Amino acid sequence: MKEYTITVNGTKYDVSVEEKGGSSMPSAPTPRREAKKATSAPAGGDGDIKIEAGAAGKVFKIEKHIGDSVKSGETVLVLEVMKMETPVVAPKDGTIASLSVSEGDSVEAGALLATMNE
Repeated sequence: MKEYTITVNGTKYDVSVEEKGGSSMPSAPTPRREAKKATSAPAGGDGDIKIEAGAAGKVFKIEKHIGDSVKSGETVLVLEVMKMETPVVAPKDGTIASLSVSEGDSVEAGALLATMNE
């Protein structure tokens, strides 16, 4: 029997896992991708305007890239939140200065996704 602590939405749960016969289970737990925190450093230069996740989810699609011009309300990237595609939009006109995430990354609410300059 193996003991694990699992954190779901900030709540910790202690669980016990019993390994049944056969070799279908790996001998050690497989590593999982950690959710990016709001403190993660952006790739490239910092922009003046932060674009943060409004809810926890997974980066489904990146629409804009570093150097792209965006208008206020234009989609920068799309998060999958509770099985729904949720656009994350530019708060004002500007240029994308950095992206802190890649497609497939899990993010927590408030995580820094990108920065932009006016």
